[in-house]
Amino acid sequence: MFAALARLSLVTRILIAIILGFLVAYLFPNSAGYFNILGELFIKALKSIAPILVFVLVLASIANFKVGGGASNLRPILILYAIGMLLAAISAIIISTLFPSTLIFTHASEAALQPPGSVAEVLKNLLLSFITNPITALHEANFIGILAWAVGLGAALRHGSETTKQVITDVADAVNSIIRIVISFAPVGIFGLVVATFAQAGLETLKNYAHLIAVLVGTMLFVALVINPLIVGIVMRKNPYPLVLKCLRESGITAFFTRSSAANIPVNLDLAKRLGVNDTTANVAIPLGATINMAGAAVTITVLSLAAVHTLNIHVDIVTMVILCIVSVLSACGASGVASGSLLLIPIACGLFGIPSEIAMQVVAIGMVISVLQDSTETALNSSTDVIFTAAIDLSKR
Repeated sequence: MFAALARLSLVTRILIAIILGFLVAYLFPNSAGYFNILGELFIKALKSIAPILVFVLVLASIANFKVGGGASNLRPILILYAIGMLLAAISAIIISTLFPSTLIFTHASEAALQPPGSVAEVLKNLLLSFITNPITALHEANFIGILAWAVGLGAALRHGSETTKQVITDVADAVNSIIRIVISFAPVGIFGLVVATFAQAGLETLKNYAHLIAVLVGTMLFVALVINPLIVGIVMRKNPYPLVLKCLRESGITAFFTRSSAANIPVNLDLAKRLGVNDTTANVAIPLGATINMAGAAVTITVLSLAAVHTLNIHVDIVTMVILCIVSVLSACGASGVASGSLLLIPIACGLFGIPSEIAMQVVAIGMVISVLQDSTETALNSSTDVIFTAAIDLSKR
């Protein structure tokens, strides 16, 4: 039986865990206390690995960043990537504000929650977090400080030797291997969380999950069908929908089922070639986009962070929203290559509002529960946007 389960995809196993968790909570409601330990162990594992994961991945990606020669259109494509992610994050904020989501946490944080009381306090906390000692930042899971040090060291190490860069890459691969092991136990942890949550809140949980999924998927569809066509229309100065719909059909659908932007690179390169995109441009821009162009991840990070903020009744002003957009975009660029990698970067955004890592990791775990739809839709948006923007720039130049 275990061998048969091991051969199933992670999505299938998570779906089975959710169904079993619901049945156990319904049939044996008093057993929640026994199964909750599985969820707590999973959250603890995520909390342990997330700080070092963010630090190493961002450090390695910046230190090893290379721009291939001959791709004259690369700069405007990168600008479109940045604009697309920023507008995706803004869309997520607007839709989350209009349709706020509420989460159900299975256990309270051990730390006292001290939400920021003003814009000045937000900016002060942000600046103080940036200059925190890196060891302290890792120890306290201060993700803003971790991100700052990873960016700074990564930029400095771009001038280091190739041997040093290879060591950093090897370390990043090793950390990725560990996080894949942790993620492989996601069905077990989600089973425990679902049992505890359903036993505690009953059918109200289903309502909350359905609303959260609707906000996430709805925002991503809005970005795919409104924001991206708007950008492409401005760039190409003609009807963008033939290109957008073709890319969604031939790239987005494949990415939806593979759930991997990296695995969809060959599909995008073939599509770009059939669209008439210059090979030199496509061979650089599309693999690069699979690494840093993560509009769907920006939506996920923003929506789930704001759901936690709404649940905790934390006031959010316009300046904090602008900062959240920027942080979400930067975090999305460092999304891990594993399934649901964007979820592991949610604590960075939560840190803006003084949300403790214990609660932030519960948000990550909730994201794992809904990842059956969230991660597939996110990947479809990410991957299709790579070829849409690359084709738009290259074809408009000619």
